[in-house]
Amino acid sequence: MAEISIRPMTVEDYDSVHALWMTIRGFGIRSIDDSRQDIERFLRRNPDTSVVAVDTETGGIVGAILCGHDGRQGCFYHVCVLERYRRMGIGTRMAAFCMEALRREKINRVALIAFTSNDAGNAFWKQIGWNFRGDCNYYDFHLNRENITRFVGAAEENRQQ
Repeated sequence: MAEISIRPMTVEDYDSVHALWMTIRGFGIRSIDDSRQDIERFLRRNPDTSVVAVDTETGGIVGAILCGHDGRQGCFYHVCVLERYRRMGIGTRMAAFCMEALRREKINRVALIAFTSNDAGNAFWKQIGWNFRGDCNYYDFHLNRENITRFVGAAEENRQQ
């Protein structure tokens, strides 16, 4: 079994993390928000809360969570683990790392959004004790229409159907 280290994410990790995101089937990548420039801005605002998982033998990044807060509530974005490294406790360790970082900043609650079609992700969050909220609706409004979301693997899925 691979030895995995968990450490804070830095902007120097961007290329490897972005490459990881591009391997995650159904993952939504935004053209502006997920650019190097905007991830660097996010990390400057949240310097201690995002995380990467690194295979210590290869040095490769095999998992990541963008984690930030607004002073009141934390939020996880782009939680992922490379498929062949799943079911090894990496996601749980990364989530615990981020939650502890939020606790140190006096944040008492953390939320995330999982697409309804993300069966593996939804099963993971339920398994580790997160609560599904059926009592509220999620809304968003796009302030910048150029910030489009591209779903990784979507073109392949459409061709197969």
